[in-house]
Amino acid sequence: MNHILSRAFFLLLSSGLALGCAVKAPSPVAPVAAPVPVTVDSVKLPAPPTNSNGPYQPAAERLMDLVHTRLAVSFDWTKQHVLGEATLTLKPYFYSQNQLVLDAKGFDIHKIAMVRGKQQQQALTYEYDQEKLTISLDKTYTRKDTFQVFISYTAKPNELKAKGSAAITSDKGLYFINPLGTEPELPRQIWTQGETEANSAWFPTIDKPNERMTQDIFITVDKNFKTLSNGILVSSSFGKQGQKTDHWRMTKPHAPYLVMLAIGEYTVIKDKWRNKEVSYWVEPEYAATAKATFGRTPAMLEFFSQKLGVDFPWDKYAQVVVRNFVSGAMENTTASTFMEALQQDRRELLDKNWDHIIAHELFHQWFGDLVTTESWANLPLNESFADYSEYLWAEHQYGPDEAALTHRAALLEYLGEAKTKQEPLIRYRHTDREDMFDSHSYAKGGRVLHMLRKEVGEEAFFASLQLYLKTNQFTAVEIDKLRLAFEEVTGRDLNPFFDQWFLTPGHPELQVKHAFQNQTLSLEIAQTQDTLRTTVYQMPVTIAVLEGGKWQEKQVMLSKAKETFQLPVTAVPQAVVIDPKQDLLAMITHKKTEQEWAQQFLFSTAYAAKADALLALQDSKDPVLEVVLRKAIQDSFWKVRASGLEVLVATVHMQKPEVQNEVQRLAETDQNSAVRATAMYAMSTLSGLPVSIIEKGLQDSSYQVVSASIFAYLRGNHDPERLKPFLTYKNAEVVNALAAGLANSPQNEIYDWYLSQARRLRGGDLYYFVQSFGAYLLKKNIDDQERGWQALVAIVDRETMDVTKQAAFQMLTLMAETDDRKQTLLKLVEKDPKLEPMLQVQMN
Repeated sequence: MNHILSRAFFLLLSSGLALGCAVKAPSPVAPVAAPVPVTVDSVKLPAPPTNSNGPYQPAAERLMDLVHTRLAVSFDWTKQHVLGEATLTLKPYFYSQNQLVLDAKGFDIHKIAMVRGKQQQQALTYEYDQEKLTISLDKTYTRKDTFQVFISYTAKPNELKAKGSAAITSDKGLYFINPLGTEPELPRQIWTQGETEANSAWFPTIDKPNERMTQDIFITVDKNFKTLSNGILVSSSFGKQGQKTDHWRMTKPHAPYLVMLAIGEYTVIKDKWRNKEVSYWVEPEYAATAKATFGRTPAMLEFFSQKLGVDFPWDKYAQVVVRNFVSGAMENTTASTFMEALQQDRRELLDKNWDHIIAHELFHQWFGDLVTTESWANLPLNESFADYSEYLWAEHQYGPDEAALTHRAALLEYLGEAKTKQEPLIRYRHTDREDMFDSHSYAKGGRVLHMLRKEVGEEAFFASLQLYLKTNQFTAVEIDKLRLAFEEVTGRDLNPFFDQWFLTPGHPELQVKHAFQNQTLSLEIAQTQDTLRTTVYQMPVTIAVLEGGKWQEKQVMLSKAKETFQLPVTAVPQAVVIDPKQDLLAMITHKKTEQEWAQQFLFSTAYAAKADALLALQDSKDPVLEVVLRKAIQDSFWKVRASGLEVLVATVHMQKPEVQNEVQRLAETDQNSAVRATAMYAMSTLSGLPVSIIEKGLQDSSYQVVSASIFAYLRGNHDPERLKPFLTYKNAEVVNALAAGLANSPQNEIYDWYLSQARRLRGGDLYYFVQSFGAYLLKKNIDDQERGWQALVAIVDRETMDVTKQAAFQMLTLMAETDDRKQTLLKLVEKDPKLEPMLQVQMN
């Protein structure tokens, strides 16, 4: 098997969601621009992590209070326009006002008038710069006055110059999918994405997170479409020319960025929680499996309501899947939106469980929707809680190992980002609000909440959250509101905790040494982080010591840059583990012998301690590694078995017949499909692997296992004709396995297949495919490249995920052998300047 195949397999098997806006768009492992190195005594060292240190970003000043929005919208699918009429009910917030300033991006304004009663309208003058709409009112209004303004407009979101971030890749606000019906593989849909301040691209509003309003939305569409919006469907009325108007009403106030609509030919699966409607909106093809994906939502509603002591606060909860979404998911009040990956067939359900993203968006209905951050600087008050809900649900539903896996993955995600940037969680100074949507606000924030839970105790943690939610419901908050709730419940001054974890950049970096002498274990812990940039942390640290096959735990308080702790023991410890359950947000380096690491693995019950030991031993030549790996691949937790197989495949122990028999057993019979897939890959590294073993994998019920078996089959140089039936599969893992393995195929049928997948795939799945497709195209002569060239140009033109677009563009730079093609590259760079550095590299 070539390098592309082996690398691709593990990338595909390990790829998942990064968390975002809700939740970030699914992202492949992306190349990150390296910081400029610094030189010390002629030795190049990595530059220290950056800090944005931008200007102070205040909460938006509130001049007007937007009380209610009445919105009537219809759509010109051909022009991709929104035809809207908005009636806004407002009042001055405190100071008297004679003008109204609204956010409205790229509109044609037709009429603006005061509303008097139901009929009377007085025209108003206004100024408009395509971003801000400044309306001169008919008189000065005081905070005791309420008035209404009517605006007739056309919104043209598709004509806006899109910006975005890694988490939310576009900010056009409203999106038409296949508006003319010319793409047979796509349904016709309209959907919105309001975070951060993008809903003002389709209706006029005060587009700030510290604003709140109720709403009535009237949506007019062809009667074959279903519509979804916030709140309750009040009525549907049918008019002429086959159209209908749905009236959706939201009676409880929420922020404008949480307004949504979705339009499409959906099948709606109805469910229920405590007599409230729960529904799942999917394309008809996935109606039979929607409940298998989303059906644990009522259980989540019950669990979170009881755990928080605050019942789910809204009238209904819907979840809708849309095509070509610009993020992973979004927590619109009462109606969350999800990317299309959550539409699964029955075989995909065997491989993927989307509970984490479903829990994440649901928890936002409390943290983000009921209580909303007053400014994007305080975004962790939304996202850290949603991130931590994934741990809470995994702990409740699937047990401590799955929770620990969720926790560790998030910790490593943050620590990876922290190599290049370190920010305070609450970031009053930043250059762009989109920068807040990073692994600090999500992964780091969730880990800080976990430490806060350990700091105050289980009962106090959830009692404090209950007080925070009840005290601040339907309001916008900053971090001090959370601290004050915890202080009121616990009676403690928690300023030191909040200061070092929420308001200070960085994290502890602990260097640990231990020694035994005279029945005493000496443990030296040094904090090696840059304490000028961050701080010397004060925190409890758990120390686990293994003696005679039994663990003893002791907690010490770390408060200095370097400390030594003395612990009485009866003999030389078999192993010493700092923070065995990985409760700390810290980078811990602890030098141990291979025997100590082995003992840590063999006797630990905590997933984190086992995972650390396997990682430390992966390059070991000590015979003890075989003992560890033989136990790892029989572990009760699937992730340990899979990790053991990943280490095993690169060792001499894989050549032993008894080990091979055990790996084959896992490939054929393990209950977990990821383990079966990893075992099949491990088997594929053996020379002369019988095709009968691979054939069983090709017939497995799991797409992951089929994908791994395709890798194994191609590595064995077997006849590719056997794989042709898999060319009809839509599953991205199977497609990418084939794409990586068929790059040398000369058949036009395969070329057509590559082209069809290039049109169909999106986002992270397309990222992997593009690299294989490029390798395929570069092996064909220039005359045959044109269709592939055009397919890659189309990907760069349409794709919103930066790393996918960049991967396609990079392939184009390698194929640009004519002046016409070079001109095409320049035009693509003109549309997206972020591509220019890649072009410069190629030109140089």
